[in-house]
Amino acid sequence: MGKACADLFAGLECTIIGNADEEVSGIAYRSDRVQPGDAFFCIVGQVADGHSFAQDAIDRGAKVLVVERKVYLADATDVCEVVVSDTRKAMAHAAANFHDHPSRAFSLVGVTGTNGKTTTTYLVEHIARACGKRTGVIGTVGTRIGDAQEKTAHTTPESPDLQQLFARMRDARCDVVAMEVSSHALDLLRTWNAAFSVTAFTNLTQDHLDYHHTFDAYFEAKALLFSRDYPARRVICIDDKWGRELLRRCSANEDSIVTTGFDPEAQIHPVQVDYAPTHTDVVLEVRGERVAFSYPLVGRFNVENVMCAFGIALQLSCAPADVARALADVPAVPGRLERVRAPHDGGVSVFVDYAHTPDALEKALSTIMALTPGRTICVFGCGGERDAGKRPIMGRAALAADHAVVTSDNPRHEDPLAIIDDIVRGMGVAGGGDAPRFEVEPDRRAAIARAIALAAPGDSVLVTGKGHEDYQLVGDEVLSFDDRVVAAEELEKRFGAADAAASLADVGGPAGGSAAEGESR
Repeated sequence: MGKACADLFAGLECTIIGNADEEVSGIAYRSDRVQPGDAFFCIVGQVADGHSFAQDAIDRGAKVLVVERKVYLADATDVCEVVVSDTRKAMAHAAANFHDHPSRAFSLVGVTGTNGKTTTTYLVEHIARACGKRTGVIGTVGTRIGDAQEKTAHTTPESPDLQQLFARMRDARCDVVAMEVSSHALDLLRTWNAAFSVTAFTNLTQDHLDYHHTFDAYFEAKALLFSRDYPARRVICIDDKWGRELLRRCSANEDSIVTTGFDPEAQIHPVQVDYAPTHTDVVLEVRGERVAFSYPLVGRFNVENVMCAFGIALQLSCAPADVARALADVPAVPGRLERVRAPHDGGVSVFVDYAHTPDALEKALSTIMALTPGRTICVFGCGGERDAGKRPIMGRAALAADHAVVTSDNPRHEDPLAIIDDIVRGMGVAGGGDAPRFEVEPDRRAAIARAIALAAPGDSVLVTGKGHEDYQLVGDEVLSFDDRVVAAEELEKRFGAADAAASLADVGGPAGGSAAEGESR
């Protein structure tokens, strides 16, 4: 499959120098991945300038260079150059044209906000499936087309990868695709030219200020998804000032809007909520109609996610009764308050959650503590090369637990001990006294083991920061590490041997004799 150069850039202001009929067989933004016949986009990034790699792209067979300034290379005489004002926008535009605008073939739902994106997209997928639709999901946990699961490098892929993914979903005859849309993706125009049917906003709390620098800039990046550049039906949680500002803007644009939240002014809000350790019973007022149902998720923050998904379903023309029935048996979301299962747990409950912002940590702790008869012990850290300003705030948030173990997360190229020092600065003198409130254990496995060792029957351990991730990023290494697997192993180490010894004592047989019999066989 190929496209003429002129067709790729139809509708975009540009200057084509060379053969406008040159056939393009693919789109590349990394010179080391160029295939013969590709168009290479010289992206101006924060670290590197793609124009510097134009010669490498030509050497690998690129037939078209897309540039913000003309490049003068001896080997470029046979290469068509397309001069544009913004190579990122041009790449997204060309990618959509290359794949014949695949997102127009299904209902694309974009969910943005600091917390709740993953759970909300999974809820939307489940509702759509229950209503007989073919579905797809794109986000932090990965990509799913129907039942096929794949990993992705970014929450929201780069525009050529995203449009190719949309094309695969179109070809798989998806009816509804739910996608997490990150602030980085919006700012970097990865979603430009995607045709959204519904866009939804969950909340805004501190995160990614290493990139956006200010809260206002962070909000404005999220707000792009609700601008005239992305026409769609809207779902907006109005429980914070940022949601109320989005409501004001979308109302001025005369968009179709469903508001959600605990605020009784929201079109979808709770009238009654009863929290249980395994489920939640809720009565929602949905545009004046009361809908009562139960669902197998816990915590106040999941009420927010359920309301957002309910609003999205309404905007997709689902009936409220059908939505409630679908939510009654929604499956757990990987790494989101996920209970760790082990053959022997000694009455200790261990949960793994992706919470990596102060607000998410507070909410996860609040939920677990409300469901725990004993103490709650928290294991947490902060990632390297990411928003250092939130580290002491995370430390303060963790003090809501009865005890905290500060550890390493994904340090990347930072010193893990320096990251931990930043966290501990926010914890004040809480570590002093006869009963210290926290301790430091840089080794993540040892930290999880320590928390489990401290726990007694009826206690809970909450391990946060990595959730579904099955790796740890240390320098240039990607180490195999899954909090869920490690926690299950450490539970078994602590309680498995004790339970086995107790069982042997109950039947009156010495441990040594039993082992000898096993060896003799």
